[in-house]
Amino acid sequence: MSESGGSSGVVDAGAVRVDMAHQRPTMGPMSYQSDPGKRIPKSGEDPTRPLPVSNDGTQLYTSNYNSEPEGSGFIESLANIGSIVLLVITIPISIFFCFKVVQEYERAVIFRLGRLRRGGARGPGIFFILPCIDAYRCVDLRTVSFDVPPQEILTHDSVTVAVDAVVYYRVYNPTVAVSNVVDYSHSTRLLAATTLRNVLGTKNLAEILSERESISHTMQSSLDEATDPWGVKVERVEM
Repeated sequence: MSESGGSSGVVDAGAVRVDMAHQRPTMGPMSYQSDPGKRIPKSGEDPTRPLPVSNDGTQLYTSNYNSEPEGSGFIESLANIGSIVLLVITIPISIFFCFKVVQEYERAVIFRLGRLRRGGARGPGIFFILPCIDAYRCVDLRTVSFDVPPQEILTHDSVTVAVDAVVYYRVYNPTVAVSNVVDYSHSTRLLAATTLRNVLGTKNLAEILSERESISHTMQSSLDEATDPWGVKVERVEM
């Protein structure tokens, strides 16, 4: 252990230095710091497409997979107990309303007293809900296609053309698709029409005719990035 000169009063103890003036430890050259931009995916999140964060590290999504226990008080506990009592009293009739089944291609997003239940979406198969306090919504995970109506577009060389397209997308995160957007299907359709006009508006007529594949790929990338906060993956765009 050695003490450096000057008025800073810093003591170097191997890999750890202690600033005596401010009583604050600082890591030396042997310390390891993880990448601040690298984030561990949460439970129920697709590891290949993690929830994006802003430049300052703030999560862009409003949904919270562990939000159910937060703020649970006397009213919530009383509602849970009342629901269980009602379930027991009305057996076996209540069994037909409490057990639900989702298909292999579906997932059920459950809300208990307005909060997302822990564990992410349920399914496929059978799951259980409590009467009166649980609500659920099924989300289809299969690929969906839709036609973009013909759009009147003024090209970069002042030529008016009518162009339509076909978009293929699927939901990869049902919890986000339910909690972060009112209607992900309708929103994706509107966004596709707007993106088609914006992309083709920067092209000449000759480029539109000769670079259809490149333009389709540009549209797909732009749509996929815009719909990512909705839990939607745009797989393909054809003009």
